[in-house]
This record gives sequence, C-alpha cells and structure tokens, in this order.
Amino acid sequence: MSAERDSAVGEQGSDGGRKTAKAAKTAAAGASAAAREAASASGQRAAPAKEAAAGKKAAPGKKAASAPARKAAPSKKAPAAKKAPAKKPAPLKKAPAPRKQLVAPKKATASVPAAPAKTVAAHPRGESRTALVRRARRINRELAEVYPYAHPELDFDNPFQLVVATVLSAQTTDLRVNQTTPALFAKYPTPEDLAAADPEEVEEILRPTGFFRAKTKSVIGLSKALVEQFGGEVPGRLEDLVKLPGVGRKTAFVVLGNAFGRPGITVDTHFQRLVRRWKWTDETDPDKIEAAVGALFPKSDWTDLSHHVIWHGRRICHARKPACGACPIAPLCPAYGEGETDPEKARKLLKYEKAGQPGQRLKPPQAYLDAGGRAAPPLGAG
Repeated sequence: MSAERDSAVGEQGSDGGRKTAKAAKTAAAGASAAAREAASASGQRAAPAKEAAAGKKAAPGKKAASAPARKAAPSKKAPAAKKAPAKKPAPLKKAPAPRKQLVAPKKATASVPAAPAKTVAAHPRGESRTALVRRARRINRELAEVYPYAHPELDFDNPFQLVVATVLSAQTTDLRVNQTTPALFAKYPTPEDLAAADPEEVEEILRPTGFFRAKTKSVIGLSKALVEQFGGEVPGRLEDLVKLPGVGRKTAFVVLGNAFGRPGITVDTHFQRLVRRWKWTDETDPDKIEAAVGALFPKSDWTDLSHHVIWHGRRICHARKPACGACPIAPLCPAYGEGETDPEKARKLLKYEKAGQPGQRLKPPQAYLDAGGRAAPPLGAG
C-alpha cells in the first residue's frame, strides 16, 4: 500500500500538497455543517459525525504535510523508473553474442581447406562434376612435373615395331618385351618377313614373354594382314588398327599416340587401377573407363595423361602396396592410406629411376637419361 501511495504522490506537481489541503478543509467544513444539521434531527448521531469529520480532516492534513517529503523520495526513484526502460536495450547490446556465434562457423569453414584430401576421401561420391574435373586435371599437372620425361616404355624404331611390341606386352612387363624384341626384329625386320616366318622359330624367340604360342599367332597374323590389306604399312586410323589380329583399342591408342601423334587414352592395368583409386570413375570395363576419363580432359592431353598415370602406377602407386608416404599427389588422393604412409618405409617401395634403378627401355630417349634415368640391361645381362 505504501508503494502505491508513493507512486501516486510522486506523480503530483509542486502545488499538489496545497490543493489537497484546501480541498480537505472545504470537505471538513461541509462535514461540520452536515453534522450540525444531523444533530438537530438526532443528537446521538452528532458525535460520530464530528469524529468522522475530524478523522477525515486529519488524514488529508497528514497527507498534505508529508507530501513534500514523499514527493522528494519518489523523485529520486523516478529516474530509476526511467532508467529501467534504458536497460531494455541491454539485450540489444548483447546482440553481438549471436554475431559471435556467426563468426565461429566462419572460422570453422576457413579451417576446412587445411585437410582437403580428407574431405575428398571421406565423401568422394559427393564431389561435384566441376570439382572432379578440377581435381583430375590438377593431378595430371602434378604428375607432369614429377615425370617430365614420361614416354612409351617400349623400344621401337617405327610403327611396325611398336604395334608388335605392344601386342607382346600383354601379361608381361615392358622390360621383358624390350629384352626380347631385338632378336625378333633382327631376324624379321618387316611385316613381309614376319608374315612368312616359321611359327616354331618365332615361338622360341618369344618364349620369355609368356603365352608365347598365342602371341606368335597374333604377330604373324597381324603381319599378314598388314601385307594383304594395307600394303605392308601400319594404318593410322583407329578403325583400321582394331581389325588387325591381337590389336584392341588399348594397343591401337598406343600406336596412334606414339607413332602418329594422334591423341588416345591407353587403358592398361595400371591406368584402370589408378583412375578408380582417384575416384575419376567407378567403371571396370576398359572402353567405359576410356570414355569416362576422356570426358575429364581435353583431347590434346590424352596421350601424355596416359604416360603420366601409367608411370606413376609402375613407380609409386603399386597394386599391392602403394608407397603413399612418398606420393607427390597424396593430398589429392581419396585412397591415401591404403599403402605405406611412413615416408622412410614408403621410399623403400619405389621402383625404377625413383629408386635409383634402371628403367624398362634398353634405348630410352635422351630426355630420360638427362633426367637421371638409367637404361635397362639386355636379356641375360647381370
């Protein structure tokens, strides 16, 4: 009750006390007159009326007397009441708190690029087409810096020798083919010579390459086809090459890209393994792999891309135990960690020139030798 009166009094002006006192006196005079008139009618009611009038008169008098004092007190509280609304903006001042919450995600987002490989590795299938193309082309650029001397690893002097050597490279290494073909081409230098060869003699020469009977049949058969259908010359068109016995799209693109300078993608076992590890495609059929990967690169890059991928597969990204800890494109590889990640142990897994060992060619290009590569020894040496 006292708080309510303080509030009410606090809202009165400086003249409120005097007006209240005057009104009280007027009311008291009226009450006395009423009491006297009532006394004339009933003497018993005169005393209560006077007491009531006296009480009412005293009460306003006290209010009037105390009004200035109470007025001062609320006037001090009044600013507090006015300050209370001023505190309402306080939540607005706290508004930066949400702003801080907004900043936190920005910091988190900024830290994401610190581990891009993990992001790709964790969600390779969520990668957009554009991101895939960019990552694939970046891998190729990185490999081009690692293997600037990449070249076909079969020894050949002309398209005929290259097509024969490529057919012989099935199910064996290029090194073994390079160690075998010198004797073959020394005895049968042209398609006409090999087409007329004794199969048993050819088999004996090709025995080190494995599957020598089937390979003998293929190289003699393609030599006859070159003589009978193309005048002893290797055709420079894909549709003609694939008609030759033992020649598929892979062999045809090796010949087109390296003997005729026409772009093509060579999908051998190394190429298939790596493009799936890198999540360039999930296809397993060589023709579908060729189409899927070819769509990620300009046609002019196809031949060199094939060299880069195959070289990397032979030297670092092996089938059974990749040397992940020595891989130059590890941050871009979704399959990082499938192999040895310790740098020291990984370096022991490197092959050929990356391990200080000879390459696969007996007669490599000069650029390879200039880069520190070593020629392979002939068959039977060392």
